[in-house]
Amino acid sequence: MNSKKIVKLTDSLNDNLFQFAKFDRRLAKKSGYSNYSYWGSTFRVFSKNKVAVFFLFILVILLTFTIIQPYLPNQMSPIEIAIDPDTNMQFVNHPPGKEFLFGTNSIGQDLWSRIWSGTRTSLLIGILVGVWEAIIGIIIGSLWGYIRSLDRIITEIYNVFNNIPTTIIMVLLTYIMKPSIGTLIFAMCITGWIGMARFIRNQIIIIRDREYNLASKTLGTSITKIILKNLLPYLVSVIMLRMALAIPAAIGSEVFLTYIGLGLPINIPSLGNLINEGRGVMMNSTLRYQLIFPSIILSIITISFYIIGNVFADAADPKNHI
Repeated sequence: MNSKKIVKLTDSLNDNLFQFAKFDRRLAKKSGYSNYSYWGSTFRVFSKNKVAVFFLFILVILLTFTIIQPYLPNQMSPIEIAIDPDTNMQFVNHPPGKEFLFGTNSIGQDLWSRIWSGTRTSLLIGILVGVWEAIIGIIIGSLWGYIRSLDRIITEIYNVFNNIPTTIIMVLLTYIMKPSIGTLIFAMCITGWIGMARFIRNQIIIIRDREYNLASKTLGTSITKIILKNLLPYLVSVIMLRMALAIPAAIGSEVFLTYIGLGLPINIPSLGNLINEGRGVMMNSTLRYQLIFPSIILSIITISFYIIGNVFADAADPKNHI
């Protein structure tokens, strides 16, 4: 009886209500397509932070002007001494004005030109040291954290370098070697990679034994490919943060070495030299501009890199992507 009811029910259904589904290759590809882009999502999240975008804009303008400043018209040399044509005397400690925008120093040099020249020097040192720390720190840290046989060897090397204060190493190297930009960069790079390497090593130890890494190793994937494809992409955010902070840290080290008299020679303008010169006259209220102007530039660079680095690190975290 049930079978008769089923037959009557199917007979009563309209065949037009049903049709066979056809396979469309174009629609199949479209349904499996995703427009997600890691870097695109990172920059979209970053652009939502108005404070970081503002400081990025300020930093780009500052860097651009620092590069093109020597090629602008009516620019004095940073080591040229300005002479008053009427008295044939040096423009010593001339206050800021129309003729000298940032004034002059104690021997008549234009602070406007010296500050931008010093900014170029300090940024060059900071960027080179920051890139070196990132490259060497990532390479050594990755090998240190993933290859177990290297752990003890690199740990002993790390302990040797880490137990000697970095400040003492920089002071000794700059004292022994001839003062120059290369000497400062070498002194900072000799131990600068330690912090980055240790950090990368600790992060890789956390994720090296996860299932997908063990599967890749079992399938014969090379160590280099596992590190580059499986491990480092998870650390992009923290790597970018530490790189962003390494640049102002290197500039701060240059300022410190100059402060104790072991930085660049006076004939090479740098933010450290300028701040050290301004420190000597800061007790004179009419000459404090010699300290204020380079300190403002240094503060802008340091704050900008700090804020941009922190916000970009958060934006690079896939958990914050929508």
